[in-house]
Amino acid sequence: MTLSIRIGLALLFITEFTVGFWNLAFPQSFYDDFPTVDLTPPFSEHYARDFGGATLGIALLLGFALIVPRAVFVIPAAVAYSMFSIPHFFFHLAHLEHATAGEAVLLTSGNAVVALLGLGVILLTVLRDRRDRRRRELATASGAASY
Repeated sequence: MTLSIRIGLALLFITEFTVGFWNLAFPQSFYDDFPTVDLTPPFSEHYARDFGGATLGIALLLGFALIVPRAVFVIPAAVAYSMFSIPHFFFHLAHLEHATAGEAVLLTSGNAVVALLGLGVILLTVLRDRRDRRRRELATASGAASY
């Protein structure tokens, strides 16, 4: 299960790092060249750089959790990501009026996948830790019974 958690964290890290760096370092290019961004409100360098910096902060948390996939790191990182990605999904879902059918499908499905991935990482981490706790309890009970 840890492998699945790490894969999810790696996908989220790569996405957040790429988007965050691009937005922070090259905000006009991000606005002009990233698919569907031109469907959102007008370009603001201040907003783009702030968003890029915040996104890199989330990427840092995800990267640390990827390296040390203990619940104490994974869950806060995935919750921080989800606090962004879920409202982001609903914003775009409510603002599709200027999108083509293809853009609408790309935008809603892409944002839904990454939002669900953040929640999936949390769920897998909780399930993994419960499983491991039960195994330890059984091993302790088994060891105590043999005395």
